[in-house]
Amino acid sequence: MTQLTLLCLPYSGASAMVYSRWRRKLPEWLKLQPVELPGRGARFGEPLHTDMRRLALQLAHEQKITLKAPYALFGHSLGALLACEMAHALRSLGLPEPVALFASGTAAPTMRADYDRGFAEPKTDAELIEQLRTLNGTSEEVLANEELMSLTLPVLRADFQLCGRFEPVQRPLLKCPVHVLGGKDDRATTEQLIGWRKETHGSFSVDMLAGGHFFIHDHEAKVLRVIKDQLEVHHRRHAMPASA
Repeated sequence: MTQLTLLCLPYSGASAMVYSRWRRKLPEWLKLQPVELPGRGARFGEPLHTDMRRLALQLAHEQKITLKAPYALFGHSLGALLACEMAHALRSLGLPEPVALFASGTAAPTMRADYDRGFAEPKTDAELIEQLRTLNGTSEEVLANEELMSLTLPVLRADFQLCGRFEPVQRPLLKCPVHVLGGKDDRATTEQLIGWRKETHGSFSVDMLAGGHFFIHDHEAKVLRVIKDQLEVHHRRHAMPASA
């Protein structure tokens, strides 16, 4: 049975393991493939990146070795920007475009001037901890754990710079569908989310979910349903027998 591979890019400070729960909740025809970034998880010993396009190109070279079409890209927050850059990088390496790009929980590449204000320069530990606190995704118990924070904050600092130093460039647009997910209480505005429409000649949709920045965890079932429903269209069109 032909499978569709779903490459998933993590958000700032996270490992690809944040998507591991999804594996048992997706249909058999959809193969989950979390993409680990340097400096975390199994790649902990590798240097962290602060240049989005260099990182995307490195990941694209790594994925090219085994990646077969069809595939889709999903990313949340930092991961959404990185997924978009990977789509361009994979295309530049001669691979077909993804059948879909899912951009979750962040402003569009061309609408980040206000969204990323102040993130280009390295933040202090205190500033990073306060940022985590405002995102409501980390418990106070974890924030007070100095050993855990000593491992997390360098990754978070580099990831914030990845976003803060990112600048859009002129290039041919993608042709694949772009599907955006946003949290109704997240800081990305409707205008900033709709701005993703400028990234493709293909179809475009926005799904607004209840919750703040980490709606992908709080409303996981709904997120997975959006992904499955959008990809099932491609799955059926190419006459792959549905298994779920």
